[in-house]
Amino acid sequence: MITVKNLTKIYKTAVRSKNLFQDIFFRQYQKSLALDNISFEIEEGELVGFIGPNGAGKTTTMKILSGILYPTKGFVNVLGFFPFDKKYSFLRQIAFITGQKNQLIWELPAIESFRLNKEIYEIDEETFKKNVNELVELLDCRQIINQPVKTLSLGQRMRLEIINSLLHRPKILFLDEPTIGLDIFAQSSIIKFISEYQTRYNSTIILTSHYMQDVRRLAKRVILINEGKIIFDGKISDLINHHSQQKIIRIVLISPLAKKFSLPANFQYSYNFPELKITLPKKEIASKLSMILKQIEFSDVTIEDEPIEEVIKKVFKKS
Repeated sequence: MITVKNLTKIYKTAVRSKNLFQDIFFRQYQKSLALDNISFEIEEGELVGFIGPNGAGKTTTMKILSGILYPTKGFVNVLGFFPFDKKYSFLRQIAFITGQKNQLIWELPAIESFRLNKEIYEIDEETFKKNVNELVELLDCRQIINQPVKTLSLGQRMRLEIINSLLHRPKILFLDEPTIGLDIFAQSSIIKFISEYQTRYNSTIILTSHYMQDVRRLAKRVILINEGKIIFDGKISDLINHHSQQKIIRIVLISPLAKKFSLPANFQYSYNFPELKITLPKKEIASKLSMILKQIEFSDVTIEDEPIEEVIKKVFKKS
C-alpha cells in the first residue's frame, strides 16, 4: 500500500539582511533537514504508530504521503500513485485527519458539511446514507449531527470531523494527533472507534500521537523517528523486550509494612498503604521477589512492563 525509499525533505527559509536590494534580487536561504533518507513499507490493513518528539518529521512524512508536500528527493508510492500528482483517483482513496484543523462549516449543522463532501467525492445518495448511518452509530453521535457545529464541545466536533473525513470510505487513513486536547472520555471514544473501524473495513492507518497508551492500544507496529531519521521500526513487543530492562511489581498489602522491613539500597520503590510498588531488573525478579514476599502479608501481586513512555524515552536518549 505504501512504499518509501530514501525519502528526504529539506525546508528552505529566507534569511533577511539589512540590504533591501539583496533581499529582493539575491535572497539567501537557510536550509533545515526535516527528513533524512528514510525508508519503510506499510502493508494493506496495517495500523502503524508513527512516534517522535515535536519537530522529528512525523507530520512532514504524512503530508508527503498524502500529497500536501513535495519531497526534496526519494521514492514515494501510495496505492500505486505518486501522491503530489494529486490525481482524483488517488485523493478519493485517502483521508487526512488532524486534531488541530477544522473542516466542518462552523455556522451550520455537521450534516450540511457531510452533504458537501458527498458532492465533492461524488457519492451516490444510497451509499451516502448508508455510510453516515454506520459512522454515526460507531461514534454514537446521531443526536448532534443536526446541531450547529459552533454549539458543540471539542470532543463532539472531533467525532463529527472524523465522520466527515470518512464518508467516501478511504483505503488509507492518516491520523495526525486525532485526540489532542480531548478529555479522557472523548479520547477513549475516538480510540475505540479507530480500532472498530480498522477491524470492520481493514483500512490501512498511520497514527501519530503523543499519548503512548493510545498507540499501544491500537498498533502492533511502531516507527520511531527522531531528527528526521528512523531509529526503530518493528513490533511494540520487540521494542519493550529490547530496550526495557526492568519490571514493575505492584503488591497489595493486607497490613502495613513492619518497621523491620527493608530493601537493598539500590532498589526503587514507593509505598502508600495498601500498595507497595517496586522496580526490579528483569533478571533479578525470580531471586529477589520471593525474598521480598517473605517479609510481608499481601493479598495480590502483579508484574507489569515499564510504561511505554519510559521505554521510548530511553530509545530517544540512546539515539
